[in-house]
Amino acid sequence: MKDHSPASDAQPSADVATRAGDDSRAPASSSADRYVLRKIQAKLRDAPVRVTLWDGSTCYEGATPVATICIADRRSLWRVVRHQDVGLGDGFRDGGITLEGDLVGAVEAVFRVNRAHWTAARAARRQRPWWRSNTRGRAAANVGHHYDLGNDFYRLWLDRRMVYTCAYYATPEMTLDDAQVAKLDLVCRKLRLRPGERVVEAGSGWGALALHMARHYGVSVRSFNLSREQVAYARRWAREESLDDRVEFVQDDYRNVSGRYDAFVSVGMLEHVGPPHYEALGKVIDRCLPPDAGRGLLHFIGRDRPALLNAWIRKRVFPGAYPPTVSEVAEAVLEPWDLSILDVENLRLHYDRTCGDWLARFEAAEAQVIAMTGPDLYRTWRLYLAGSQAAFRTGWMQLFQIVFRRGGDNDLAWTRDALYQGGAAAEPA
Repeated sequence: MKDHSPASDAQPSADVATRAGDDSRAPASSSADRYVLRKIQAKLRDAPVRVTLWDGSTCYEGATPVATICIADRRSLWRVVRHQDVGLGDGFRDGGITLEGDLVGAVEAVFRVNRAHWTAARAARRQRPWWRSNTRGRAAANVGHHYDLGNDFYRLWLDRRMVYTCAYYATPEMTLDDAQVAKLDLVCRKLRLRPGERVVEAGSGWGALALHMARHYGVSVRSFNLSREQVAYARRWAREESLDDRVEFVQDDYRNVSGRYDAFVSVGMLEHVGPPHYEALGKVIDRCLPPDAGRGLLHFIGRDRPALLNAWIRKRVFPGAYPPTVSEVAEAVLEPWDLSILDVENLRLHYDRTCGDWLARFEAAEAQVIAMTGPDLYRTWRLYLAGSQAAFRTGWMQLFQIVFRRGGDNDLAWTRDALYQGGAAAEPA
């Protein structure tokens, strides 16, 4: 729930909220409780989402709702008042707030209302007043918080190659597994990789892209990642595929990249850098590419207009994350180093479908996830995945791929035809 203009500041009346039901076991809500209920419902504006209290009280008067948010007790209600997004998210997390109906549809409805009432002034007020810099130490802690939950956890709902970034559904019939291979191959084609070239990767995930580049395009790859769990997994995979002589996985910060390479690639890492460190990333790209050649690709979750990530997501799921706009990346990461943008593609709807596939798998594995991590984490990640799908579906979030090259380098593709000729490279079963 976003922080929009409050409803009328009129004082609460004795009993304006109506009762949707009656539960003699639950304590009756007070006039103050129902006043807060009206304030919360008003923040949803015209979204078809009903809010009810523990005794059935509601003030919703719209069309048939897509979902009902049920607040189970006074503590959960006032936690939303005190902390808004964090309070609402934590209520779902600990079970004090539940939702009846379509979770994705409810978040989508709220996002669409938020977009309709977005203003430049509000964006400015919400823009990075408190930003905590992603120093090397903090970056490592943030990555560990999200990615070191355990490989078995991610294996329950990701594709079999453990690719945790937007897939590319080249045809409507593609499965998640096929679409992730298609994405890996699309990245390689955009980079125009040639046998014998050297590639540096910032943010390896579990190693799928680095190994795909080496296996199918004959390049050598040096890949940097802070996640201990992911690096260990990727190194084992490289040995099993007999590719460890061409792919090196380094557990280190991207700022420590050294050496000279033909191409730079980063898929799903830029979101973790943070605006204060865009210049540092630009310097890394500049020093690792030849001064008169070299190219690269940045694949990242972004926005059309600057704004912070949801406060609850920052606190509970993705600490230190910030989704930049294309202009922020261009101005701070690329332009100072004579890096020319060749192509920008927005795969937002592909991420909508990717998140939908992840969510379906995650919900199907509910019993295993709860046994492994407990119900609180299951509810946290279910809300996070559903919210992510709704964010991409509504355009609240974008997924950009930017291809760039040195400004004076004329080794360019004449057309974009090669990007879409043929399918993804075959992968072993």
